Amino acid sequence: MGEMREPLRELTQCGLPQALEVMGERWSFMILRASFNGLHHFEEYLSELGIARNILSNRLAKLVEHGILKREPCPDDRRKVEYRLTEKGFDLLPAMLALRQWGQKYGDEFIENPVLVDELDRMPIGPVTILSHDGRILHHQDLWMVSRENVGIRADGSHSEAADSLERGDVIDLDAVKRAAAG
Repeated sequence: MGEMREPLRELTQCGLPQALEVMGERWSFMILRASFNGLHHFEEYLSELGIARNILSNRLAKLVEHGILKREPCPDDRRKVEYRLTEKGFDLLPAMLALRQWGQKYGDEFIENPVLVDELDRMPIGPVTILSHDGRILHHQDLWMVSRENVGIRADGSHSEAADSLERGDVIDLDAVKRAAAG
């Protein structure tokens, strides 16, 4: 998968161990799923998930500490607290959907109900995919690891124009790329 491998013993050199430190256990994912489904109050999580009070309290505190959820006073009763997803929390949605789709594909046979659909036409969402910087769907054989200084240098030594403008953590505006390609 490239000219180099990730340093697998170095836990700090990859985002996966950092993500697992925050999200790496079942209840954190179940709380996050409940948040995506509109739950906001401690008692709602408690009754809907069937989780022990002390575990729920611990996991909510951890998700708040890591900026995935934020605590806000309830608008109608300032003595109560709501847990709301932050932008960082909403950014976990593709990972949650990918795990959900994987479970549906390889888990026990069941008929999904309710079905997650696109609001526009109410058709089921497509599979979560890996996209290139220009929007092409990539498969595992299309992925390649290179050192940071070699980003944008093709196998033949030529340079990609897109690499000159990319910085660490940049997100590509796929709509702009499509508009530019269309002329």
